[in-house]
Amino acid sequence: MTANFRAPKGVAEYAGAEAAGFEAVLDALADSARRAGYGFLELPIFEDTALFVRGVGESTDVVSKEMFTFADRAGRSLTLRPEGTAGAIRAIIEHSLDKGQLPVKVLYAGPFFRAERPQAGRFRQFSQVGIEAVGSDDPALDAEVISVADDGYRDLGLRDFTLLLNSLGCRTCRPVYRATLAEYLAGFDLDEATRARAESNPLRVLDDKRPELAEMIAAAPTPVEHLCVDCAVHYDQVRHYLRALGVRWTEAPRLVRGLDYYTRTTFEFAHARLGAQSGIGGGGRYDGLMADLGGADVGGIGFGLGVDRTLLACEAEGLTPGTEAGVDVYGIALGENPKSALVALLGALRRAGLRTDMAYGDRGLRGAMKGADRSGAPWVAIIGERDLADDSLTLRDLSSGEQAAVPLADIDGLVRRITAGKEVDDAPHS
Repeated sequence: MTANFRAPKGVAEYAGAEAAGFEAVLDALADSARRAGYGFLELPIFEDTALFVRGVGESTDVVSKEMFTFADRAGRSLTLRPEGTAGAIRAIIEHSLDKGQLPVKVLYAGPFFRAERPQAGRFRQFSQVGIEAVGSDDPALDAEVISVADDGYRDLGLRDFTLLLNSLGCRTCRPVYRATLAEYLAGFDLDEATRARAESNPLRVLDDKRPELAEMIAAAPTPVEHLCVDCAVHYDQVRHYLRALGVRWTEAPRLVRGLDYYTRTTFEFAHARLGAQSGIGGGGRYDGLMADLGGADVGGIGFGLGVDRTLLACEAEGLTPGTEAGVDVYGIALGENPKSALVALLGALRRAGLRTDMAYGDRGLRGAMKGADRSGAPWVAIIGERDLADDSLTLRDLSSGEQAAVPLADIDGLVRRITAGKEVDDAPHS
């Protein structure tokens, strides 16, 4: 009996048109970062478990409940990466990237893993695009990181999202706020788990989404009410630069997110049409994390943008990223000798930067044209025996039905003709 294998539960898997949309979302988010000078960093899928315990925080839900941890053959504890910042900081330290020009600006992308209960928009394997900017506490850098995310979403056509913004203070003022919050929470009859969290890390209680805690959290003191002078000035400057960049935000004084390393600027992008799992990305500043992981005592800021949830947000807004033609030219050969000429032609077009495909299996013209239609290519290059005798090909525009003979040797002219059509198609429409 043949086994009927399926993807593991809780894994976001994409094929066909969905895969094209996923790729388009990832590319748009990454391209926004590249335009701001972020260079690619390839990170391991798994790391030493202690890296996440120390970097993310032992009391966080991510570390205490959600990590996929295993022992290797030597008995060392390894963990599939649940987030990207700790690994990126480890790599920056290990490869001495912070010894060069600062800030270090890196971009990474790929799958991440959390042992959660799968539901709409929440997966055990999910994909993110992340950036880190390390080595400066300039508030203009905070604004840049936020605007890179905002630009990436807008490049995809998204509009129905909100940027939530807050400041959590620093190592000087945060302990004062933490004590104030702990005293406030002590006045409530909390369940055992929430009480333990309030005692170990009271800011985590603000991240609790349970309705029964909503009223209590709504009246709780906020971090921005307890900022020291330096943090208050820093937060004012971040907002000043965001205004200069044309980025709009909503103040979220109780936004803390779920990781212990955040300090000062903290932000999250929420999409109005995604229900309970509305977050499509977020991040913040993490001054002190480099030093905690054995590096220099320099600040940093970054984000992680969810590719899966961003794709869901696009679908919710009726956007279809990745729907452009998969190929530019579809080739059809009518005979063996024309087939050799077509293979050579399509290879030359690919080297010139065009995307090509062809009818394989020696199909007739009618069947081959069906393949051309399914490919979505706007142009078809046909070579038959008569074309070959004339050292030419027939180039057909599928949108108009018009066709013309083009010399086989005139690759540059063929490329110009095809790309001129692409430029018209890609031009912005008012």
